[in-house]
Amino acid sequence: MKQRTILWVSVAAIALCWASAPLASGAQNPAFVRANQAYSEGRFQEAVDGYQDLANSGQWSANLFYDLGNAWFRLGNFGEAILNYERALALDPHHPEASANLAVVRDEARALELKRNGLERYIEAGTSTQYSIAASIAFWVALFAAARLLFSRRRSAALVSLIILSVVVLAGAVFALYSLEFGSKGRGLAIVTGKKIEARLATADNASSVLALPPGSEIKVLSQRGDWLYAALPNDLRGWIPANAAQRVRM
Repeated sequence: MKQRTILWVSVAAIALCWASAPLASGAQNPAFVRANQAYSEGRFQEAVDGYQDLANSGQWSANLFYDLGNAWFRLGNFGEAILNYERALALDPHHPEASANLAVVRDEARALELKRNGLERYIEAGTSTQYSIAASIAFWVALFAAARLLFSRRRSAALVSLIILSVVVLAGAVFALYSLEFGSKGRGLAIVTGKKIEARLATADNASSVLALPPGSEIKVLSQRGDWLYAALPNDLRGWIPANAAQRVRM
């Protein structure tokens, strides 16, 4: 109950901020201003429609998806709220409000999460941009150090150590990029937005159930067959769910 109160206070604070000091991006975009106004006046479905139109047009930002998540939450749709908080965090992993609201809504919805090992959680602390920069710097340092060593008249232990260190950093950064792309938080991550969804052993509504998936639960899409998705599930098993019952976090 206390956590829910905190979330409501957080959402209300956002509305007050909009009323007194609109975001610069909103001031430049009439559609965003109208959606903000609809939200602040309690017309949450209109706000959802406005934010969603902006998202569909490719005007993505962490704050846009965060606002969309808040609007869906006020409509009582936990699955869509969690989906959009996840999309906000996919663009900005260090968005504190999205992280806080995601935790609260996920707890209230009793949504299931995919299991992650310690290494994955550590890697997720960084972003693709940060790892790409680290990989680029390490590559060029190793290249120039190798060239210097090649044309040097005598072997330098410092240069050899620098090359080894650069290669290790490069390998680590490439591994982190691969993990972010194909791990549990990668392109396959999807959020269950349908209600009363059960993963099944086969592509049929009467097939045996593997796991009940409350709205907002995470799955990792492995493949698709017609109107069904084959996915890794939070209980480390795999199963089929209707394709229209889940949406990928990465659009």
